[in-house]
Amino acid sequence: MATILCMKWGKKYGPEYVNRLHSMVSRHLTIPYRFVCLTDDKTGLNAGIETFPIPSLELPAGAPERGWTKLVSFSPALTTPGGPELKGDILFLDIDIVIVGNMDSFFQQPGDFLIIRDWQKGDYTGNSSVYRWRAGTYPDVLEYFRTNLDAVRKRHRNEQEFLTAHLSAQGKVSYWPETWCRSFKKHCVKYFPFSFWQTPEIPEGAKIVVFHGLPNPPDALVGRSGKWYRRVLPTAWIGENWK
Repeated sequence: MATILCMKWGKKYGPEYVNRLHSMVSRHLTIPYRFVCLTDDKTGLNAGIETFPIPSLELPAGAPERGWTKLVSFSPALTTPGGPELKGDILFLDIDIVIVGNMDSFFQQPGDFLIIRDWQKGDYTGNSSVYRWRAGTYPDVLEYFRTNLDAVRKRHRNEQEFLTAHLSAQGKVSYWPETWCRSFKKHCVKYFPFSFWQTPEIPEGAKIVVFHGLPNPPDALVGRSGKWYRRVLPTAWIGENWK
């Protein structure tokens, strides 16, 4: 059975983000699936969402976990007895995305490890808002990170840079078709000065709209951009889909 996996930790995002993601998946995915959330606080999460503790990164005392936590999606604790015992294909989704189209193809697209090609870097780097792999594969991702922590942190800013570099070196990385996952800021918001009078639109062929940095979906919905130089008009289609 297919698995949708997400993570919620800390105070930045409330349970409504996971609940909305769960609701969007239920409307847009027609194949049988589990919806699993790794979290440090399951309060307020809807029935139908399977919750499990976030496996430890097992970093040395005092080492910052921020920016690396998603690497535990490759932890053996997720596939062995006592945990969620994930099997088959796993699709990881960030909880602040907006799903706008059918998702079945994310489980049909061929490839060992699939991820968004990052819109900013211009190289092999992926954006880890949406990635897929098979349960139990690539335990070396977490092993290498733990063993080579200092070198990894010097070479890579965050988990998505390290993850795609590590798996690209093994020839395992493929990318989603370009139109499937679009950036709200880069592909939906109009360029200056058109953004002052034209509402952001869903790009043709998009299935998922990714929110990275500012604004987040509730801000974009009401027209708060988070930056003085980036005008975002209130965007009704976010409310129509992010529910």
